[in-house]
Amino acid sequence: MLDSIDNHLLDLLQRNARLSYAELGKEVGLSVSAVNERLKKLDSQGYIEHFTVRINAAQAGFDVCAFIHVLLSTPEHEGGFLQRVLALEEIQECHHITGEFSYLLKVRVRSTADLELFLKQGLKSIPGIARTNTAIALSSPKETSNLSLLQNKNTL
Repeated sequence: MLDSIDNHLLDLLQRNARLSYAELGKEVGLSVSAVNERLKKLDSQGYIEHFTVRINAAQAGFDVCAFIHVLLSTPEHEGGFLQRVLALEEIQECHHITGEFSYLLKVRVRSTADLELFLKQGLKSIPGIARTNTAIALSSPKETSNLSLLQNKNTL
């Protein structure tokens, strides 16, 4: 179970993973070695998946963000579908969902032509896909992977 210091450390890191252990320690009132130990523990327990850089998709030339609902024809196709999804770099997220469709995918590509190619050659070539429905995002005013870890934050 996480304590308030663990939550504070994780909150700081998810906002800026470049903070040094000294800066983190100053924020949470711990020494550099204590921060190091806590982060090792959080990492080994699976709270930290990885440290990464978040790239501005539009700046990097990936102008199209699409959300694709996928309906599988039978549950037997799920394993093969998931293997292919994990291998397709255009897919940023894959969610098993309730409702009419089986999965929801978030895809980023450079152009609508690239999206069309991805749909034809990448996604729809996967055995077991009965139907897809694609929506292109016109803009994305908010995108984050941050979690609200601090209980005393004002949310409204």
